[in-house]
Amino acid sequence: MDEAHRRPPGATDAEVEAAGTVGEALEYVERARGHLYDLHQLIGRADILYQRAADQLAEAGHPRLAERIRSEMVGLNVLHGRWTFQVVEEFDDGYWATAREMGRAVRDEITDGRRHVWEAELKERGRTAGRPGHEATPNDAVGRG
Repeated sequence: MDEAHRRPPGATDAEVEAAGTVGEALEYVERARGHLYDLHQLIGRADILYQRAADQLAEAGHPRLAERIRSEMVGLNVLHGRWTFQVVEEFDDGYWATAREMGRAVRDEITDGRRHVWEAELKERGRTAGRPGHEATPNDAVGRG
């Protein structure tokens, strides 16, 4: 195991496991953030397509339907007073920033700032020493690849 992932002296099993759980929670928050960006891009694309559809309907002789799409769908807020960029920004500035700070605070206090200590210990317990593909670190895999 490399030093960057080694349990600091005095850290208990319970503390390292709790730090790992906080890290896992943050990973879920990161995934949720990615889905918000998916929403942002998908809704943005849909808005462009509604504009295109309105133009197509107008050209096909349906000006009232085209106008209805333009007035009711194009530029419509996804939440009260917000487009998706505003949702993403509010999430980033609030929940996401707080979750990242909490992860950092727990790492600083429990594992001396080291990331993935719990996972590194799981890897160490699960690997077969000396077996190709089970190296502890990339440096131990020299000559492979």
